[in-house]
Amino acid sequence: MTSLDKPTTEETSADTSADDARAVTEAALFEAFGGVRGMVETVLPGLLFVSIYTVNKNLHMSALAALGVALVMVVVRLARRDTVKHAFSGVFGVGFGVVFAMMTGNAKDFYLPGMLYTLGLALAYIVTAMAGVPLIGLMLGPVFKENLSWRTRNPGRKKAYTKASWAWGLILLAKCAILFPLYWWADTTQLGWVLVALKIPPFLLAVYLTWVFLAKAPPPIDVFAEMEAEERAEEERKAAAAGEGGGAPAGRHRRQS
Repeated sequence: MTSLDKPTTEETSADTSADDARAVTEAALFEAFGGVRGMVETVLPGLLFVSIYTVNKNLHMSALAALGVALVMVVVRLARRDTVKHAFSGVFGVGFGVVFAMMTGNAKDFYLPGMLYTLGLALAYIVTAMAGVPLIGLMLGPVFKENLSWRTRNPGRKKAYTKASWAWGLILLAKCAILFPLYWWADTTQLGWVLVALKIPPFLLAVYLTWVFLAKAPPPIDVFAEMEAEERAEEERKAAAAGEGGGAPAGRHRRQS
């Protein structure tokens, strides 16, 4: 290998920093969206509902079983002292579905609150992206410790967040375009199995596209580290000022003597 073929130190460090940035992005996305356990907690209640209903057509048993497993997952997280936001969101979603289905007596209405939430979330992604305040940036900014610095100080990341929000919005709209016609035309079991099948693939596609956009974007500005550095600098200035103030009288006393 010639000297021209050998990677330079700068190239090696650049590759390492790029790999580190990708690893940080992967970890942040994993944390923000719940990872494997979050996906299981999202899918399991609906899967249990449609499985039981397919067998015995009993709305009450299916609904209570779905709500029960959602509550069990929250208890498990609390016992393990894990983050419960994903499990709690699942309980609330299942709870609304159970109440709605019980009130109407229509088993398909178990899925309607979640479908409406998906539609509203899709519109929120698109509207905020059009407004220049992409929702995915608002969600991930604190995870990356950059807060809203990307809006004014990091245009490359703002562009990436905008692309990611568009991706999420369009993917969720496509999902709604499949589910809402089925809500009107298909029976409960058909709707339920299609909905279960569409839980994970669109989610994984949206997360993957978000990772692609952010991996190519500039690194986040750690505003927390900046604030800590400013606080340390201020403390050093105060300490220096106090030292100068304490040394001045002694100097004057020596001149007077």
